[in-house]
Amino acid sequence: MSDEYTLPDDTDQSQPTPGGNDDNATMRVKIYSPYKVYFDGEAKSISAESATGPFDILPRHHNFITLLEPCDAIVRTAKGEQTVRISGGVMHVKADDLVIFLDV
Repeated sequence: MSDEYTLPDDTDQSQPTPGGNDDNATMRVKIYSPYKVYFDGEAKSISAESATGPFDILPRHHNFITLLEPCDAIVRTAKGEQTVRISGGVMHVKADDLVIFLDV
């Protein structure tokens, strides 16, 4: 009988890791004002700008909230890009659900 113990092999890369790179990962994005919906669907990423500068949000991003500066919000989907010109707003990210409230 052997006293040798082998640790389980945790190097299986078949499952995406949080924050890892998964080309098929998407998040739900909705950009709207009280009177109009500018975008509502799945996206691979979104770029916008806050007071500290431009930034990107990818799927599996940590919970996040920020005030947006006037900028072009760029939503990237599997079919291409959509640009939404915004004059400012609030962005909220929670569990792959991203909402931008405009004109608030």
